[in-house]
Amino acid sequence: MLTPFQLLSYLVLAIAAMVVIVAFFSGPAIFAQVLVIGLSNGALYALIALGYTMVYGIIELINFAHGDLFMIGSVLAAIILEEKLGYTESSPKAWFMLLLVGLAVMALCALFNVIIERLAYRRLRNAPKLAPLITAVGVSFILQNFGILMNGSAPNSRASVLPQGSISIGSIEIRIKYLVVIAVTIPLLLLMTWIVQKTKAGKAMRATAQDRDASLLMGINVDKTIAFVFALGGALAGAAGTLFVQVNGQTRYDAGFRLGLIAFTAAVLGGVGNLLGAVIGGVLIGVIQSLNDSGLGFFPGQKWTQTVLFGILILMIIFRPGGIFGTHQQEKV
Repeated sequence: MLTPFQLLSYLVLAIAAMVVIVAFFSGPAIFAQVLVIGLSNGALYALIALGYTMVYGIIELINFAHGDLFMIGSVLAAIILEEKLGYTESSPKAWFMLLLVGLAVMALCALFNVIIERLAYRRLRNAPKLAPLITAVGVSFILQNFGILMNGSAPNSRASVLPQGSISIGSIEIRIKYLVVIAVTIPLLLLMTWIVQKTKAGKAMRATAQDRDASLLMGINVDKTIAFVFALGGALAGAAGTLFVQVNGQTRYDAGFRLGLIAFTAAVLGGVGNLLGAVIGGVLIGVIQSLNDSGLGFFPGQKWTQTVLFGILILMIIFRPGGIFGTHQQEKV
């Protein structure tokens, strides 16, 4: 027999499904366009959310500085491509340089994340959980100040070298830049899954996540494994930052705070510590955000976006703390 909590959760899901159906029939063409934008945004959120969920899966730390590392990546990509190399218009050469800049920013963000782990988190590995959490908040403020030094305190408009045209499918127009984001993100996510599931380093990561002490006894270098996880998370943040500035045409020092919280919500929605859950959670959050911004059907509109997203976070914590794909774990005392 269903409990009252389970009945209430099913009721919430039914209401959500009804709202989406009404939005679809309110404007099928607009719904399809908004869906593509939501998938593009969700792909970026998934890249950021993976950094949260991998670190938590290994050392059970919510790295709140991860969003600000994404911001540093976006500023670096804009400065290198636009200010240093001078590419401000779309062309095949500019696309190739964007690829090189993206790879460079991924490497730099991976290096920054490894340094952060070495200097800020490693000595607190056996400390009470509140200590590294507060440290992560402190690192977040440090990165924000670096962002102010690099970008200034005001938002900066940035040129995009991605194709600015659109593809028409009947009455639906889909902008090419959104398709580029999805096309770049999917291989990165597949590569990350392959690394975790099929490589020796990935096996070490999974072993460390299950039992750190047993991993040490089996000869696994736990410090290097955790540093590798931070490097992967930093690389994904750098990729997301590069794509973000190309799609949105803007950099700002506080972008990491807002998008970091959204990505954290995505990680919780999918199940913190679950890679597939982070990806699906990111896509769901992106789609929900875009549908709400459109104001279709019963969606309240852009002014209520933050309320809707964090309302989802609160509901998930209440009804299913483990997330969609997470499992309830009992902790031995």
